[in-house]
Amino acid sequence: MTSTLTTERAAAGARLLGLLARDLAPDRLTTDPGGTAAYATDRSGTPPDGEPLAVVHAEDADDVRTTLRHADALRVPVVPRGAGTGLSGGATADEGSLVLDLARMNRILEIAAEDQLAVVEPGVITADLDRAAAAHGLRYAPDPASAAISTIGGNIATNAGGLRCAKYGVTRDSVLGLEAVLADGTLLRTGRRTVKGVTGYDLTALLTGSEGTLGVITSATLRLRPVPVATATVAAYFGTFEAAADAATAIGAARIVPAMAELLDGPVLAAIDDAQGSDLRGQGEALLLVQCDGAGALAEAEEVVRVLRTARAASVQVTDDPVEAEALLAARRLALPSIERLGRPLIEDIAVPRSRLAAAVREIDAIAARYDVRVCTLAHAADGNLHPILVVDPSLTGVPEAVWQAAGEIFATALRLGGTLTGEHGVGVLKRRWVADELGPENHALQRRLKAAFDPHGILNPGKAI
Repeated sequence: MTSTLTTERAAAGARLLGLLARDLAPDRLTTDPGGTAAYATDRSGTPPDGEPLAVVHAEDADDVRTTLRHADALRVPVVPRGAGTGLSGGATADEGSLVLDLARMNRILEIAAEDQLAVVEPGVITADLDRAAAAHGLRYAPDPASAAISTIGGNIATNAGGLRCAKYGVTRDSVLGLEAVLADGTLLRTGRRTVKGVTGYDLTALLTGSEGTLGVITSATLRLRPVPVATATVAAYFGTFEAAADAATAIGAARIVPAMAELLDGPVLAAIDDAQGSDLRGQGEALLLVQCDGAGALAEAEEVVRVLRTARAASVQVTDDPVEAEALLAARRLALPSIERLGRPLIEDIAVPRSRLAAAVREIDAIAARYDVRVCTLAHAADGNLHPILVVDPSLTGVPEAVWQAAGEIFATALRLGGTLTGEHGVGVLKRRWVADELGPENHALQRRLKAAFDPHGILNPGKAI
């Protein structure tokens, strides 16, 4: 039986390649293993189960429609892909799957300054949109740490968060409408160009964060916001990570809403020091970076400083100079690249109620010690989103069982504290085994029925998300 299925799948794959070679321009299809290997996984490093069939390099929505129409008819799985910066294995392409690469669809189609919106293709780099908006006195508020390399389509697929999400929300809060192609090649338009709109079910929100399992995004209408007239940035060092987490909670308790509040523990600071030749760890066991923006930014930052000193910060630095601010924030942006030098990072992405941040930090430290696993933790502290990064020996071919057990306990801790398995990276393949624990049977079953309604034959990113 298995041999028969394998033969049928191989025949379907060969038929699909013939149809795509016929219907797509020659430069839009890569079939040789040397060319497809780079598209088989994402930044998580999750190894695929075999080699993908081919890569389609779509340049417009018609390429996407053609690809999906043929793949759906032949029941060949399709893995949508942007820049491959995902951290949960969501872009992993297993044996016989077709990768649909959207990186060439990278045009900013419109910036409507008066309406404060942009229309872009999915392959637009996040930071490029922000720069284009800045020419009109606007900005794209979502600011993932990977903004310089990640794409808008990938951000939407995972509902990415980022450094400024404390004040401006996650990607979903900036997505007004979408154009997407369903599994059978149907072109679907959702949402609107207005700030308000409640006609029908909110399919835009449903597609956002669906990890490529419901449809393939071909353009997005995005909300832009005015560039703040001023910013003020605070950097505070603490003697312990738990004390820094308590201080971050105290900022919220003081009814201060900063644009960002980023927290790095001692092992993260040490990793940055090793990579950059800096001396961050010498200043404390944890670093809390807070940025306020708007007309009252400096006054708000002064109130933050008062709270942090009350919370016994070892040192506090504040600046309203943008260049100095970027130098302070560089540590946060360099965190993951620096940790990646230590080994393969298994990046977790739990979120807990903001009042439970310090409790989560204590539990993570205890779990790391119990399983003797190296963990580096950073956090979007203002919204309770922690990234405990379990560092795996790069010489190992798989993930040791102790690491999986530690990860499982971290997830269980998040749920016990009233939180979630993932705040912004998505489930992908790395967290599938724990999804049912959070959703429960009724919710999980309903989500599977929604998947079947959008993708009856299950070809879109199978085995991911739910």
